[in-house]
Amino acid sequence: MKAIIAKRVDAGTADTGEITDLARAADYEVVGTITQTRTEDAGLHFGEGKVDELAALVAETGAETVIFDNRLGPYQTYNLGGRLPDDTTVIDRFRLILEIFGQRARTRKAQLQVELAELRYELPRAEAKTSLAKRDERPGFMGLGEYDESREQDIKAQISAIREELDGIEETEQHRREQRRESGFDLVALAGYTNAGKSTLLRQVAADVEVDENEDLHPDLEPTAESEDRLFTTLGTTTRRAAMDRPVLVTDTVGFIADLPHWLVESFKSTLDSVYRADLVLLVVDASESVESMREKLVTAHDTLYERNEAPIVTVLNKTDLVSPEELAEKREALSSLAPNPITVSAAEADGIDDLLERIERDLPDYERERLVLPMTDETMSLVSWIHDHARVEDVSYGDQATVAFEARPAVIERARDKASDLPLPESA
Repeated sequence: MKAIIAKRVDAGTADTGEITDLARAADYEVVGTITQTRTEDAGLHFGEGKVDELAALVAETGAETVIFDNRLGPYQTYNLGGRLPDDTTVIDRFRLILEIFGQRARTRKAQLQVELAELRYELPRAEAKTSLAKRDERPGFMGLGEYDESREQDIKAQISAIREELDGIEETEQHRREQRRESGFDLVALAGYTNAGKSTLLRQVAADVEVDENEDLHPDLEPTAESEDRLFTTLGTTTRRAAMDRPVLVTDTVGFIADLPHWLVESFKSTLDSVYRADLVLLVVDASESVESMREKLVTAHDTLYERNEAPIVTVLNKTDLVSPEELAEKREALSSLAPNPITVSAAEADGIDDLLERIERDLPDYERERLVLPMTDETMSLVSWIHDHARVEDVSYGDQATVAFEARPAVIERARDKASDLPLPESA
């Protein structure tokens, strides 16, 4: 489908790079671009003359869709539709993002989150249709659709039902996270902007990347994360065990994107909970971008994470194969206040991965040490095997009794003690 990119900025020069990438990610063929530097027109967003220029470009290129890299109000969408050739669809960046999300949604949770975001996007437009209808202005093809008096209530009812189902899914996932912690797993989350290389990084740190392996280990999760130079190739969460002696699960999540409205972020709160409730967050940043872009993204990411996240955050400067050592050093210095002591890696070239794994080990919550003396029974051997599976065993000795020295998360040590107390006492006791 052919599309024209449109963007207005208050001052300076409009950058259409990201919106063009987004459009292509949604399988649009971009056949033209039009920009304007001026204050926003309340009725048309663009100025009158620029809208006439846009209409001429649509007619010339045969574009079926105009994609604004701005937030359009319901009335602006309606008014623009009336000034463009018949059957031209007008969407803004948020409608475009929802299209991409809808194409990528594979799991039930992802599909529900997309539906929730779409309904929240549509609600003010349904309210606008009601207002227009009361003035006998019945919008049709021009961007708002046919008026339906009951649509507002339907949307609100659907939003309520989806929230309830998502709450149930989140409750199940939270229980699963707690089970993993009790089993000795630390939870590490990959966060950052889309296309920063999170999925590629996950593949480098993962010990189990084969789909067949993961179906048994993590049946609730998606197959192996994709690694493509496209935006939003990861929509749901993908979790893999890290290639470390310590039992660590790493989760890749949907990437951040600039200027997302609150209603859209809130719709994907359930996915972001994988980040908020982790033991450690790896904030992945594309080191090949400009310092200004990196700084802006770091500030926004920190605002999003620190709002609810309590885990330590480690900044990972990725794609170091695309910058010189001198440029990388300059960027590290310029961003030192936002990203102190970052880890530098090239996920594509598997460079710096060992250093990253060591950093994960160092920054995760400390293990506690324990030494258990156990009677020699069949049940004891099962417990020793369980400790091997859930902790880092330092020494095991056998004699009249079994002695196990290990270190693990506090929750695992507590469970090991409980299991040991349930064993039959030695006959000499």
